[in-house]
Amino acid sequence: MGLIKAAVGAAGSTLSDQWKEVIRCEDMGNDILMMKKTTPNGVISNGSTIIVAPDQCAVVYDNGKIIDATAEEGTYTFNTSGTPSFFAGQFGAVFKEMWQRFTYNGGTAKQQAVFFFNLKEIIKNPFGTPKPVSYQDWSHPIQNPRTNDYLPLSVNVKCFGTYTFKMTNPAIFMQEIAGTADVYRKADLIEQMRSEVIATFSNVLNELGDTKHKVPALELQSQTDEIKVMMDEKVFDEPVRRRGLSIVVFAVESVSLDEESQEKIDKYEETADLSNASIQQAKLVDAYANAVQNAASNESGTMNGFLGIGMMNAATNGMMGGIAQAPWQNNQKKKCSNCGKELEENAKFCPECGKQL
Repeated sequence: MGLIKAAVGAAGSTLSDQWKEVIRCEDMGNDILMMKKTTPNGVISNGSTIIVAPDQCAVVYDNGKIIDATAEEGTYTFNTSGTPSFFAGQFGAVFKEMWQRFTYNGGTAKQQAVFFFNLKEIIKNPFGTPKPVSYQDWSHPIQNPRTNDYLPLSVNVKCFGTYTFKMTNPAIFMQEIAGTADVYRKADLIEQMRSEVIATFSNVLNELGDTKHKVPALELQSQTDEIKVMMDEKVFDEPVRRRGLSIVVFAVESVSLDEESQEKIDKYEETADLSNASIQQAKLVDAYANAVQNAASNESGTMNGFLGIGMMNAATNGMMGGIAQAPWQNNQKKKCSNCGKELEENAKFCPECGKQL
């Protein structure tokens, strides 16, 4: 008893007249994850046809057990006397291992049906952190005064984005979640799934903020690929996989800080600006002192050395308020070497004693 794949084009041939029933499932879109199809009396007649569309998996259920399944699109004949195709397509091994003679709790004792599963990527699923999540921000390190080691600034981030998921194990999904329901929709699962996705994302945040990665808090939304790699490598989405599902795309679209964290960073940067200004001022004082010392000891070019100091004063006067003046900037007048009379700057003779200057 099971499915026998019909010849290509058989659905439109005279063979269709021999089929007792035609069982198919319309497109399940982005909402339906599993749907049950059967006949009005709940019995699938020998020779009936079952049509499996692209991105669907069909499972034949008979009186409390799975007798066949396929994930290959095409037209199949239900045969009660022959050997089943026995679990064709990409999930064949899963079907064979888990569903042979498998009885579902709560299943109807006498019923035949075909359960269709949606294998398409389910898109446009929003997520958001209901409350801020703690994050270690290495872009604003703070120094431990006792050890002089640097530690990350602890901030709280709020993140929003979208994710997509796909059914990767219909056997587990039916066994753990859907059972033999007439229809199972994304809406029946999405709230639980969202909480599991947020828990997964919190684990990823701990990794991105560690000493290896040190991703700045406000750059998290550029780490979409890295987030997905971490999920796969460390199986952070294991709760989702236990349901026979897998996250395909995880995109952070918005990252923001809570009010307290924003104030922390604002104060951090203000303090950093003042500290940098003090450091620059200290460097200029040291440079000026060195320049004066070098100029005084420069036998071949004392005046050149002082000229350099003057240029330094002019460049740094705004920052340091003018540390010192070069000797020629003092308001002292020339004096006659003979009588000591103060002289005009351009005088060629002393007006007191007549000495030629």
